Amino acid sequence: MTTSSHVRDEGHPHGPVLLVSTQGGHLAHLLALQLWWEGHDRIWVCPGTPDVVDRLAGERVVLSYSPTTRNLRNLARNTLLAARLLRRERPSLVVSAGAGVAVPFFVIAWLLGIPTVFIEVYDRVDTPTMTGRLCGPFTTRRIVQWQSQLAFYPDARLVGPLL
Repeated sequence: MTTSSHVRDEGHPHGPVLLVSTQGGHLAHLLALQLWWEGHDRIWVCPGTPDVVDRLAGERVVLSYSPTTRNLRNLARNTLLAARLLRRERPSLVVSAGAGVAVPFFVIAWLLGIPTVFIEVYDRVDTPTMTGRLCGPFTTRRIVQWQSQLAFYPDARLVGPLL
């Protein structure tokens, strides 16, 4: 993974977009938004797994600590990472589709007054994800992909399936 320079557009004059994700399907949701994010200066926060390395080749990536599920040590490490990175980079926006690594980034972003967007994954149509519930109080805009998800996220914006 390398650092690539991108011209900032007028929509994000104060800092890059920070895209926070774990590997697999969560990353696939953010990659599906390429037509949007490719025009922005951006930084990815993801674990250094083989699929992340492959799919984000050429992108600026900061490695997160993994696993995140029920791992208090990595929660603490990712919280410190979030505090350092968000203060240093001052992103204009934090975007995530999960999973657990999103939580400390959303909390710290909220404390710093940085807007956040959470995208609920497409395969949870009957119940919200744990990450969606935990990030909820710290989310500026929530995106859902199915009408049924509005039942548990009535404040969300329905955009339809991304994948």
